[in-house]
Amino acid sequence: MLTACGSNTGRDDGSSGGAVKLSQWYHQYGEQGTEQAVKRYAAAYDKARVTVQWRPGNYDEQTAAALLTDSGPDVFEVNGPSLDQIRGKQVADLTDLFDGVRDDFNPAVLAPKTYDGRIWGIPQVIDMQMLYYRKSLLDDAGVTPPKTLDELVDAAKKLTTKKAKGLFLGNDGGAGVLGGTPLYAAGLELVTADGKVGFDDPAAARTLGKIHQLYADKSLLLGAPADWADPSAFVQGLTAMQWCGLWALPAVQQALGDDFGVLPFPKDGAGAPAVPVGAYGAAVSTRSKHQQAGKDYLKWLWIEQTQYQEDFALAYGFHIPARISLAKKAGKLKKGAAADAVRFTTEHGHAQPLTWTPASQTVYQDALSRIIKDGANPDSELRKVVRKVSAELDGVKKK
Repeated sequence: MLTACGSNTGRDDGSSGGAVKLSQWYHQYGEQGTEQAVKRYAAAYDKARVTVQWRPGNYDEQTAAALLTDSGPDVFEVNGPSLDQIRGKQVADLTDLFDGVRDDFNPAVLAPKTYDGRIWGIPQVIDMQMLYYRKSLLDDAGVTPPKTLDELVDAAKKLTTKKAKGLFLGNDGGAGVLGGTPLYAAGLELVTADGKVGFDDPAAARTLGKIHQLYADKSLLLGAPADWADPSAFVQGLTAMQWCGLWALPAVQQALGDDFGVLPFPKDGAGAPAVPVGAYGAAVSTRSKHQQAGKDYLKWLWIEQTQYQEDFALAYGFHIPARISLAKKAGKLKKGAAADAVRFTTEHGHAQPLTWTPASQTVYQDALSRIIKDGANPDSELRKVVRKVSAELDGVKKK
């Protein structure tokens, strides 16, 4: 892994004179033009010479390893930073860069980059997931767009025919993509503000049991040619409703015109609609010999250069700018389903908390899979999950 990180980082040790040299890493985007765009942004910066590296492969593992060496990047894109990277003092404190603009960043994606009252990464763009539905198919079946989980279960059953299923949540029945979203829709959460299990409540079992009902009713599309992140099952008419990402909206719009709508995950019981959101962020390595120069560059790019931020979000793929003001004024997000997506994100967005560890994720997701596909008892499954996650959270507090 360390060999994969390489020594050709573009980093400058300060001995060559002239302008400071900064190396910047990005994970490899699949959106055409993005690599050229970020190199163009870097070239426009006149306070340092910024070399961009486009990193294919397992980027998160590459970066985690590189941060422990002197051959990593000065500034880098990160799916985090993780709690271990923050506590291990591998990333620099960027709180001061947000003076005067902190409230303009979407709080749902800023929260997981905040720890101990300090901010450790600048959110770049927001990705979110939502429910797509085919208007004509719902109209033909006499079904209204579902606003509650019970209505979703009923709608999916009514929309299931010999030719199509009512709902697609992924080829695994939804365990992988849904995660904690149904819990948030029930008014619960994964981890509370004081670091405790946020779903030790009978409402959690009731809600997850309804997800199983979708499977038991045979309302779910399983074995689709492409999984949930691809909208092809929806646009090809294999399903009347599909859980997918905002990134799919241009393709859906091109294929179906106005014959679709979007919704957040429907509320259950005393809860509220829920929308999962996430954001890659920009961070500074504490191994860098030019930390201040790195901070200055990231402030210029991700806080001051709003035209680049909107370009990065919407000119190559389809994302929401992390800045609320930019999301509101972006032309491509002002109407129709795109405007709905921005509103859902602002009103109902939730991100995976920083203290939700991979171990917690694994035990919860395994239980969710058993509940959905095997009909395992939600109460007993969640009791086991609560015990294991509680122990995990206790361990997080002690580190």
